[in-house]
Amino acid sequence: MEEILIRYGEIFLKSEPVIRIYEKKLVNNIKTILNKEKIKFKIYRTRGRIFVQTKQIEKAGEALKKVFGIVSFSPCHNLKASNLKEIQNFVKKNYSKWIKKKQKFAARARRVGKHEFTSQDLAKAIGDVIDRKVDLSKPDVEVGIELRDDNCYIYTETVKCLGGLPVSASGKVLCLISGGIDSPVAAWLMMKRGCSIALLHFHSFPLVSKKSIEKTKELAKILSVYQNKIKIYFIPFSKIQTQIKTKILAEYRIVLYRRFMLRIAEEIAKLEEAKAIVTGENLAQVSSQTLDNIAAIEEVTTMPMLRPVIGMDKVEIIDLAKKIGTYEISIKPQEDCCTLFVPRHPTTKAKIDMVEGLEKKLNVEKLVKGALKNVEIVKI
Repeated sequence: MEEILIRYGEIFLKSEPVIRIYEKKLVNNIKTILNKEKIKFKIYRTRGRIFVQTKQIEKAGEALKKVFGIVSFSPCHNLKASNLKEIQNFVKKNYSKWIKKKQKFAARARRVGKHEFTSQDLAKAIGDVIDRKVDLSKPDVEVGIELRDDNCYIYTETVKCLGGLPVSASGKVLCLISGGIDSPVAAWLMMKRGCSIALLHFHSFPLVSKKSIEKTKELAKILSVYQNKIKIYFIPFSKIQTQIKTKILAEYRIVLYRRFMLRIAEEIAKLEEAKAIVTGENLAQVSSQTLDNIAAIEEVTTMPMLRPVIGMDKVEIIDLAKKIGTYEISIKPQEDCCTLFVPRHPTTKAKIDMVEGLEKKLNVEKLVKGALKNVEIVKI
């Protein structure tokens, strides 16, 4: 019977009750993506493994590559047998399809359950019936055998996957997304750590075009591959920016922009029952991302602030964006709301008492409520 043997890693390190919860979430996520791809399948699990039965092996494999929590998978034959002779006969009959005449091989065996022979005995028995040269250090083909009670799974391919934890296993977070390179990567990394995400985008339409809005939708479509459905909150920010430009010292504008964003983000996070706010901030990349300014900005929220890319080099972030598929969209020209009314020399060492004094010139509560009142929600 043709099946796909699915392996997970980090989940197995948890306690028994947590393993069951995470396994269930992973199985549900696998079902969701296979159904989305209109693949007919059956799914079952044993300790440490999940199995998908389907006639659409290749298509299912492509879908599984996008599921967080899966470390690797192998298309395999399930003999539904544990008898050593039956296993040998199957391998003897089929090995020429798997290993070419000039190729070298290694047999790797693993057992779960009670059997009258060891894993080493099983590997040797398989090797004895394969008329090819053996190379245990650098084989051209590895013949894998997993014997689980009365089921024997045989495979010659192991496909590496994303790893991490199943999406939603760690709860929900709200990710601020600008349309640039960093924030989509930050959102993706949070999904890899088992978080489901909602997105929040601030725009300055009609003072600028809708390019950032459209880019955000495109980026959300890519991210939705890993989560199925994503909700985006679009917040008009131009009124707040105009007020800040009119009443606040130029060098402090960006810091105040960011403080207002976090106030609004906290309210939306509460609506979404999100447990943290996520940004794509990268330490010292721009003026608002110095340690002093980060401290002055996040002071307005009591929610945990997560910054997955804060210690990464820009090149590392770009490489990951290319891998995810967001890079080409992120580099499209746009008018970022944070570049509107930006001074030539923004402060890099904001003082909280100074910032709080400046904000007294603004009706903070009214401005936040006004922005939230005009929110637009899009589901991708």
